[in-house]
Amino acid sequence: MNRREAREAPGLSLTRRGFVQAGSGLLGISLPGLLAARKAQAAAGANGRARSVIVILLSGGLGQHDSFDMKPEAPDAIRSEFAPIPTTVPGVFFCEHLPRLAARARDLAVVRTMSHGEGNHLVAVHHVLTGKPSFPRGASDLDRVANRDDFPCYASVVDFLRGKNPGVPNGVALPLKLIEGPLTWPGQDAGFLGPRFDPWQLRIDPNNPDARDDSLSLPTGLDVERLRERSRLLSRSAPAPAAGDPFLDQQDEALAMLCDGKVAAAIDVDREDPRLIARYGRHIFGRSLLTARRLVEIGVPVVQASMGIVQTWDTHVANFPRLKDQLLPALDRAVSALLDDLKARGLLDETLVVMLGEFGRTPRITQLTPGAVPGRDHWPAVFPAVFAGAGVVGGQAIGKSDKLGAYAVTKTFGPPDLAATVYKALGVDPDTELFDRLGRPLRLCDGEVIDPLYSAMEV
Repeated sequence: MNRREAREAPGLSLTRRGFVQAGSGLLGISLPGLLAARKAQAAAGANGRARSVIVILLSGGLGQHDSFDMKPEAPDAIRSEFAPIPTTVPGVFFCEHLPRLAARARDLAVVRTMSHGEGNHLVAVHHVLTGKPSFPRGASDLDRVANRDDFPCYASVVDFLRGKNPGVPNGVALPLKLIEGPLTWPGQDAGFLGPRFDPWQLRIDPNNPDARDDSLSLPTGLDVERLRERSRLLSRSAPAPAAGDPFLDQQDEALAMLCDGKVAAAIDVDREDPRLIARYGRHIFGRSLLTARRLVEIGVPVVQASMGIVQTWDTHVANFPRLKDQLLPALDRAVSALLDDLKARGLLDETLVVMLGEFGRTPRITQLTPGAVPGRDHWPAVFPAVFAGAGVVGGQAIGKSDKLGAYAVTKTFGPPDLAATVYKALGVDPDTELFDRLGRPLRLCDGEVIDPLYSAMEV
């Protein structure tokens, strides 16, 4: 479809001014660089099994001792207050507050030896969501915030290499952008690829789980037919657009998604059977993961679903009450429902599900301040990640930590290996070269696929 045909298609162009906030398009990426990257990707011929990936980010960091790598024989100051329970896999135990996931352990592969060296939330999130370390400009958190020199996230790389899919975005992030005060977490956008390739941010109000995002709704009094007529008038009266104009490309993409209808229908979870909504849970975790399933069902390749806002799982204080009363039961219900739902619809074989925090929590239970309810601090040396679907061999725990849950005693896997696994699953060649804003070539991924996920081999 050429530009004029696109403008005369149903549901396109409002006005150019109306979409000025959508972003400025490519930053520092030349057309030859883009074409070269896509050509290299096509030549690689990688055919991944996954049609989509859902990354479930436990933002703030889930403690290994209180979830998937419990140490009941450890001293009082280290072991969890929670009891381990058997799963459906002999010899594998999960936390007592994850009974539904324990019942589905044959579908899960738990990597217990994820590891990296980043103890700061911002740089750790960047590492986990891109596979690359960030390069802060100073010691302050304000020097670690997102900027356009960051490496792009998974969704943005897929968008860049595959090209746009009219009406359906290549990446969606939900429920909210990871922002706290003046700090915007790096690693959740397209970085040096430019805002044209940022994932679409879907807003779900964490204080009102029944709220529906209306960003794809037409304004009152404007229907598709009127929109189409405005598009025709604009195409006849406006000067001919320059070839490859990134602003118009972005405008057309937004308008196609606005009026195509598939995405708007997908995010309207109230169309689902109320019994299914209840199985996910009528809370922000459940609504987010039900929305994620509906998005992969219409063909969105990458969905990043953050379980909460930036530091929901950052349990320096009241670790055990927060996990027991708020976090683990809701997570257990929502993720279990997602797995069952994907399987029932025949989507689990083509959807890779990955769940992890940006790091784990300290072995030693601490008090942040005198008199505070005890918690656990940041611990990137070893932490768990859970995988399912798209060829992952379930029913296994990969890797082993020491008796205190402090360090790995078997092979570790880092964010670069996570990235290689995600990209390979999607059929993206990890050796692809991208070019930053200065035109310097950068290898997409420096890690290796986590092979035991697909072979049940011991490491």
